[in-house]
Amino acid sequence: MSLRQRLAQLAGRLQEPQKVARFQRLCGVEAPPSRCPEPPREDEELEAPLAGDLRRRGLQPPQGERNQCPAKADGGTGGGGGAPNGVRNGLAAELGPAAAAAPRRAGALRRNSLTGEEGELARVSNWPLYYLFCLGTELGNELFYIVFFPFWIWNLDPLVGRRLVIIWVLVMYLGQCTKDIIRWPRPASPPVVKLEIFYNSEYSMPSTHAMSGTAIPIAMVLLTYGRWQYPLLYGLILIPCWCSLVCLSRIYMGMHSILDIIAGFLYTILILAVFYPLVDMIDHFNQTHRYAPLIIIGLHLALGIFSFTLDTWSTSRGDTAEILGSGAGVACGSHVTYNMGLLLEPSLDTLPLARPPLTVTLVGKAILRIFIGMVFVVIVRDIMKKITIPLACRIFKIPCDDIRKARQHMEVELPYRYITYGMVGFSITFLIPYIFSFIGIS
Repeated sequence: MSLRQRLAQLAGRLQEPQKVARFQRLCGVEAPPSRCPEPPREDEELEAPLAGDLRRRGLQPPQGERNQCPAKADGGTGGGGGAPNGVRNGLAAELGPAAAAAPRRAGALRRNSLTGEEGELARVSNWPLYYLFCLGTELGNELFYIVFFPFWIWNLDPLVGRRLVIIWVLVMYLGQCTKDIIRWPRPASPPVVKLEIFYNSEYSMPSTHAMSGTAIPIAMVLLTYGRWQYPLLYGLILIPCWCSLVCLSRIYMGMHSILDIIAGFLYTILILAVFYPLVDMIDHFNQTHRYAPLIIIGLHLALGIFSFTLDTWSTSRGDTAEILGSGAGVACGSHVTYNMGLLLEPSLDTLPLARPPLTVTLVGKAILRIFIGMVFVVIVRDIMKKITIPLACRIFKIPCDDIRKARQHMEVELPYRYITYGMVGFSITFLIPYIFSFIGIS
């Protein structure tokens, strides 16, 4: 057997949903007795490709109201023939009626507001592990990002915060686009128990949670070591702990195979090796170039339009526009802040910076900045959402009676996410710091 064949065989084993289900059982997650799938026949297992194509098993994924866009053909892209974007991915059988003594629901972490799906019923016997992995999976969700990056920019180090955003945008954009090119479905359920459902309509390979969970801690250590005084051992402990928690949480939730996780990790290392040396130049360009805002907005918008053409609608369309809009807003805000003289960077001869002593005043101002800043961010996001969705529907003559269906059109979802989160990013790096300076808590 050649090396290529052995690697293909290994990849096939790492992608088996049975391994995901085995890990879930090891961690105390089991399907309820009401869901009793029939084991697949051997000839069906042999015919099914590595991606777990549902159609070859004679089971059609549910369509209709879950996907307003027709699925694209594979077109020879080698995409694995997964379920179309926008439908429940990796679904091998429907959950039967709940028994009288139904198990506790342990899967509705985030109800998918765009498809109406909820997490599966499941028996969870190890609740500490469940909550630990819930924390791990939230380290790759919007709520974490919308607190984490502002906290760095407002309270710790604006330079590190801006550059973390640059790296995050690069990693997440490339990961989302790669998903829509490869087009592998989520692990089949059953045997896997889907504890989280929000991203179930997206493709699986590579895991963007694993990519984010790898990129952020590595980038934090690379950006801060030498700029701040702390033992390198702290960073070397943080990286594997953070990365392992996020990666294992995605297997625990039933959203990714082992192969998806490994691929996401290795893909991130490659992206960081190529782009990290350019981060300083990109940040300097964003702040100092005369036409930086026009170039930033145009480039991010073009990348968003390109990503929307890769495949049919799914929640990843909006996530990609949100990521690009946030990155554009943060970059434009830093440009305005720099040129207005509001951004004071420490001189090079003062590096490495020493951690200031913790005092009541320091902690109080940090808490006040987070509270005021988050309130402002929520207000900006809600106002822009209420403006952009009806406006886009009116401009492109799309019915706005059902917001969920309207957002499944690129003409609505792209401007809504891009403009809304562009304004959020701009507020984080310019408007809110300006308010802090004005009221004396900067």
